[in-house]
Amino acid sequence: MIHPKTELKFINDTIGYGVVAKEFIPAGTITWVLDKFDRAFSQTEVQAMDGFYQDIIDTYAYRNNKGEFILCWDNGRFVNHSFNSNCLTTAYDFEIAIRDIQKGEQLTDDYGYLNVSEPFDAYDEGTERKTVYPDDLVNFHKLWDKKLLHVFGKIIQQNQPLKVLISDKLWSKIENIIKGDEEMDSILTNYFRG
Repeated sequence: MIHPKTELKFINDTIGYGVVAKEFIPAGTITWVLDKFDRAFSQTEVQAMDGFYQDIIDTYAYRNNKGEFILCWDNGRFVNHSFNSNCLTTAYDFEIAIRDIQKGEQLTDDYGYLNVSEPFDAYDEGTERKTVYPDDLVNFHKLWDKKLLHVFGKIIQQNQPLKVLISDKLWSKIENIIKGDEEMDSILTNYFRG
């Protein structure tokens, strides 16, 4: 589920639609959580689908570390790619804002950690990286882990509208990581090695 203080808006003809903050979202805020309405499809299920449905999966789903295609039921499926994303996924089936997100700003992910099947050239943002590759997670996980660790401690400081979707066990783990009693699992655990 995407953060409730967001909305779907048309960005431009090149990008299409995107998820935009309706109000200020501070760094450390949980911006998305995998929930019970999100649907997982096996590779076999996707291959058995008509082309029309395969195109939807190809456009809107990401792959988890088991190789399943996850299709978000809400506007979370419209979060766009950025090589300088303001959100990052964690090893715990939720994403956080890694910097402050201003009202009217798009929420973005780096698709490099979504286990894409084929490389693709992304919208040119003037960054050094121009292409998303299937092994980006292997190549950039240390950088992304650093960015996560930089704001992870803020999770318990921020108002978290999506906390209701986080189990008590996971919340305790988050608190233990912040206290230094446990290490944060690397984003690399999300990598599909298939």
